[in-house]
Amino acid sequence: MIRLGKKEEYSHLIERNKELTCLYEIAKIVAQSEKTLPEVLKAVVSALPPAFHYPNNACARIRLDDLTVVTDAFAKSPYKIRERLMIEGRVRGAVEVFYREPHPGEDDPGDHFLPEERKLLKTIARQSAVMIETKLTGEKKIELENQLRHADRLAKIGQLTAGVAHELNEPLAGILGFAELAAKKIDSPDIVLRYLDRIIQSCLHAREIIRKMILFGGPAPPRREKVNVNHLITEGVAFISPRFEKSGIRFRCVLNPALPMIIADPSQITQVIVNLVINAIHAMPEGGDVIITTREADDAVQILVQDTGVGMEPHIVEQIFLPFFTTKDVDKGTGLGLSVVHGIVSSHGGAIAVSSKKGEGATFTLSLPAGRSPDEATH
Repeated sequence: MIRLGKKEEYSHLIERNKELTCLYEIAKIVAQSEKTLPEVLKAVVSALPPAFHYPNNACARIRLDDLTVVTDAFAKSPYKIRERLMIEGRVRGAVEVFYREPHPGEDDPGDHFLPEERKLLKTIARQSAVMIETKLTGEKKIELENQLRHADRLAKIGQLTAGVAHELNEPLAGILGFAELAAKKIDSPDIVLRYLDRIIQSCLHAREIIRKMILFGGPAPPRREKVNVNHLITEGVAFISPRFEKSGIRFRCVLNPALPMIIADPSQITQVIVNLVINAIHAMPEGGDVIITTREADDAVQILVQDTGVGMEPHIVEQIFLPFFTTKDVDKGTGLGLSVVHGIVSSHGGAIAVSSKKGEGATFTLSLPAGRSPDEATH
């Protein structure tokens, strides 16, 4: 058995320590989920040279499809080692480490790297591949969720289109009528000013209708700010209620005036409220009451949406938030509404529950953290 001298053992331990430090740094980088994929790859490639025997002469590169990240002062050379990035069963790129200059007595490019360094690069390539696959899956999930939310908004807009067209016709007819009257009274400035004021009011009314349509249907980027839940409910009910008055639907709001603010995306919370109200309306084909209540409970803001509709069997309640599950006819619903609601509520650090009995209506209870961000709510 060949024993290493103390100097060789010390050198060997230093090299192993550098390798373990590199793996530890990469593990920390991968754990930072808020970083984008290019940022993570840049951090990983920067951690590679210090792990090798000649760090001052080393540089590294990671290639993934059309994306390439390199260390500072990168320079290609024949003195390199390379490991493939296998992602989803196919080669998508590589991790490479180069020495810019040859070392004395090591003319063969293959002699420049230790066996342990080759094993290290294999391990790093495997870890990087897993991390990349996880990141890409997460990005695809976020993109799909955004598409589902937008599709659901458009579905709700389709259901409200007829009522909106009718409501827009009213101010447009007023604008046209008062403009024609003003033209006939051009020699009477006082009367013309009165007609012009009516035209302005009609224009403002039409603009407000369009603003609310954009709020419900537009794919606005997510943002978090202080939100008055009572205000969102009041606006949402004012927008929805005129379209269902002839269907025998009655709306009642019991709003706690002392309700604390929440930190949320107002567009997404509005979408949640509209979805729950539309869902309640669909449960009452013969008409009925929609009661919306707000309250504070256990440091959370709660929104209760209750209907007096047909109710649900227990096995329906268990599946109500599953994607594409619906009790409606094929042409009446996509089954996305409540799953989108569940996703939005979860992303805000909240929870949603439903209680219902057949023939006794249903109550959806939405809880959101009061006065703080979702990140703080999880600590």
